[in-house]
Amino acid sequence: MKESISILLFLSILLSSWAQEMKIIEDESCGCDIVLINGIETTKDGDLYGFRLENGTQIAPNIYRYVDRFHGGYCKVMLDIHQCGLIDSTGRQVVPCIYDDVSYPSDGRVLVAKDGLLGYTDLNGHVAIPLQYRQAGTFSEGCAPIAVIEDSFFFYTTFIDTTGRILFPDHFEDINPFRDGYAPVKLYDRWGLIDHSGRLVLPTRYEFMTEMDDTLFFAGDEEATALFDRRMQPLTPFAYTWSGTLSDNRIPVLRNGKYGFLDRQGKEIIPCIYDMVGTFHLGRTMVNLGNRYGIIDTAGRTILPIEYENTTNHGAKYIFHDSLALIEKDGRFGFIDTDGNLIIPFYFEDAYQFSEGLAPVKHNGLWGYIDTKGDVFMPFVFNVASPYRYGRAEVVYLGETRNVNRQGKCVKNCKGIISWRKLDQ
Repeated sequence: MKESISILLFLSILLSSWAQEMKIIEDESCGCDIVLINGIETTKDGDLYGFRLENGTQIAPNIYRYVDRFHGGYCKVMLDIHQCGLIDSTGRQVVPCIYDDVSYPSDGRVLVAKDGLLGYTDLNGHVAIPLQYRQAGTFSEGCAPIAVIEDSFFFYTTFIDTTGRILFPDHFEDINPFRDGYAPVKLYDRWGLIDHSGRLVLPTRYEFMTEMDDTLFFAGDEEATALFDRRMQPLTPFAYTWSGTLSDNRIPVLRNGKYGFLDRQGKEIIPCIYDMVGTFHLGRTMVNLGNRYGIIDTAGRTILPIEYENTTNHGAKYIFHDSLALIEKDGRFGFIDTDGNLIIPFYFEDAYQFSEGLAPVKHNGLWGYIDTKGDVFMPFVFNVASPYRYGRAEVVYLGETRNVNRQGKCVKNCKGIISWRKLDQ
């Protein structure tokens, strides 16, 4: 597999963020999951995979060595190494399996790689932009970042449109994709912003710049950054040394070694007083002071007092899933609702967060599953249990790794087992 690794080395030189959708599978054992997504289920015959509809109709034969999961109606598949393509939800190969790697579609174009070069196909598999680039990214707002190689020692970056036409003659040192009409560009080690005409709407004067998030972004230097709005005006002083992703109209920031939140106008709506914070979900987020944890809302009001523990790596504590959050106290685990009410008492020795209406929990040394009311869905018989994802969960039962579906039925490595729910009857 060493030769497949080298294909992607050029993607990490300058534009590593572009390559996130361009990963060649290096695990020869595949490890593909049998999952059901939007009515399409993975099928398996020996070491080969395909897909069928929920009613049992096979739409793609079991001919693929590797299959991904469907994203937006498309799925990446591989017949073998260097035979990667894309199928749609009918099983049709919209991009033939002749490439080293492919991306998922964006703006009607699919980024493809072959023999160290990148180009683009359309959604019928026809080459729309020849494979000629050593570095390239997926399209966003009709533009894709590419690198133009001038000689063995020098190249510059710019954007192309969906026909392959170079949009701007400027030789940028680095660029990020367009978002909300603007793209960060780098010249002489300083960042600024251009619009779709290529005009610099924010001069390249900043050492550091985040990607635009709903027209807001941070810019500054290693010492401190400020929040800017769509008019390219700073909304805050240059006072923050870290910023996170906007959620529920709140932006986590770090000032003087403490975390808090800004609103969209740059007001520090929740003061920077915490040792750690999460991102908001359902109007709630985790906060930490010392070795204690709690939950606040978007106004900074306390939902769960900062007096709870976090002693294990299992689960995502103090974050709401299925409207319940896993919390820990005195070495036991329970669940609260979004108002801070204890819904499932501190009864379990360990637990994971809820997923698809069920949570793995541990009692008397063994794992089982409960529903959001706290009722036992599957008995405590597993050595290990994991959260559900795409209707499947992985468990260890009698020393063997098996898969169970949302009805409690064994669906992988099931010799002598039908359903664990019957064990509880």
